[in-house]
Amino acid sequence: MNTIGKILSLKTFGESHGPAMGGVLDGMPAGVEIDLDELQRFVDRRRTGQHTGSSTRDEKDRVEVLSGIWQGKTLGTPIGFVVRNADARSADYDKIARCYRPNHADYTWEVKYGIRDPRGGGRASARETVARVVAGGIALQTLDSLGITIESRIVQVGPRLGVAEMEQAVIDAAKDGDTLGGIIACTVKGVPAGLGEPVFGKLHAQLAAAMMSIPSVHGFEYGDGFEMAAKRGSEVMDQFVKHEDGTIGTVTNHSGGIQGGISNGEDIVMRIAFKPVPTLMRDVPTIDRDGNPVTLHPRGRHDVCVLQRALPVVEAMAALVILDNYLIKKTNVL
Repeated sequence: MNTIGKILSLKTFGESHGPAMGGVLDGMPAGVEIDLDELQRFVDRRRTGQHTGSSTRDEKDRVEVLSGIWQGKTLGTPIGFVVRNADARSADYDKIARCYRPNHADYTWEVKYGIRDPRGGGRASARETVARVVAGGIALQTLDSLGITIESRIVQVGPRLGVAEMEQAVIDAAKDGDTLGGIIACTVKGVPAGLGEPVFGKLHAQLAAAMMSIPSVHGFEYGDGFEMAAKRGSEVMDQFVKHEDGTIGTVTNHSGGIQGGISNGEDIVMRIAFKPVPTLMRDVPTIDRDGNPVTLHPRGRHDVCVLQRALPVVEAMAALVILDNYLIKKTNVL
């Protein structure tokens, strides 16, 4: 389960404190122009040290494309890439290797595999998402050539605070050794009608699975989402109309661009909820693997709030799902 996608598939590899993170993006059509400088700029949006409360781990995140792109164009063969780790400090985790950090994957991964890499969380670390951003950046450039764009923004920080209040909220949380979560909204524009499968491959289900696979994501909705449960059908009806250019559309978009599991041509609108970062920079009570009570004294370099760095991750995952479904639709219609 290190792979996402059907026709366009991404398999990622690497641990937080291993030599490198990387992936293989397979199924990309040949002849697509890829600007590697633009790709690097997209990956740079995820880097640490650019925002208040960001981790101080200094990774340059330089993308090394190993195969599948030549002279700025895709070859139709697997695109292999790596992003090398250069600033890991594994010693920060020596004293907690036998302990289970609350709200982390320490216990569950150890139960599943019988072994875990405690250095920075191993593969459960958000460091893993850098490979998704590289692949998603390639997918985004491909979608852009098809007239499909993806944008994301922060709409809530912590206890219903706005973006303008974010920096001070992060500063206050950091002083308390605490962390913050929040909500990111993502909009996909220019999506043609007909993407997605009607039963088990519903487009919103695929997008939900992609978003929920991002570390710290604990909630997903599209369109009016949970608000629909409190309304009458007449209040959320998206009336169909024929536009002057002859295309079919809807007057409103309560459905969020997806009906019956298939895109209807309107903007796809999503909201993704991130829990607070689980690592608190203060003493935390827990137990070790023998069940003995212990107190964690966290060390290392951790984000107070991941929302700003998560924006390109959300966009990348949306791009991979949308492009995969675009390619699937191409195989369904002669």
